[in-house]
Amino acid sequence: MTTFGFQLYSARNFPPLSDVLKLVAKNGYKHVEGYGALYATLDEAGLKAMRAELDANGLTMPTGHFGIDLLEKEPEQALLIAKTLGVEAIYCPHLVADQRPTDAGGWFAFGKRLAEAGKRYQDAGYTFGWHNHDFEFKALPDGSTPQEQIFAGGPDLTWEADIAWVIRGGADPFAWIENYGRKITAVHVKDIAPAGENTDEDGWADVGHGTVPWKDLIAALKAKTSAKYYVLEHDNPKDIERLASRSIASFKTY
Repeated sequence: MTTFGFQLYSARNFPPLSDVLKLVAKNGYKHVEGYGALYATLDEAGLKAMRAELDANGLTMPTGHFGIDLLEKEPEQALLIAKTLGVEAIYCPHLVADQRPTDAGGWFAFGKRLAEAGKRYQDAGYTFGWHNHDFEFKALPDGSTPQEQIFAGGPDLTWEADIAWVIRGGADPFAWIENYGRKITAVHVKDIAPAGENTDEDGWADVGHGTVPWKDLIAALKAKTSAKYYVLEHDNPKDIERLASRSIASFKTY
């Protein structure tokens, strides 16, 4: 059965976390996804307290975003976070603009770097991969894309596919699912508002209330991938209750 999770980054502007977890659970979500600012600097006691809140709300955190610096420079902290919170799949979520390579060779090398960083987590039993934005789909001087080069350099990396960012990057998500579906172990589910709408929400929309053809995409993802986790995300919602309730209602129809 496909279950729908909630990326807690979506609620970063609606503290406290305790209220967010209650809201998410009330709306029928069974799992959440964590992100670096939520837990990267917590000590063991803080992590255990967060786990207790998850447990109290009947929620698990099977996936989490871990920044490249944490993964490379503080592996013991990353492993403590994953173990304490029950994370099963670790995804590196981003590379800031001033660190991004500008050619195919640079992105290939970054893929190797990711794979090397991930080996210790894979060896510890975790799924490890990359989470995309839009910049990975912009053509490089040789005609390839950063996303292709990342996977060429790190052939053992899995992929948390953020489909809406694929679309915003100008790429065809169905083609990427067809060609790289074997790598997809999790999916970010979010929607894009019609052009000119929801400008106060950075052009994003609640799932099912935008232009992304999610019904067909879910069918393709189920057919072509082994994705275990489908995770709601909205980068800048105005109303977290609206987002949570409308998005899960839409997802249940797919």
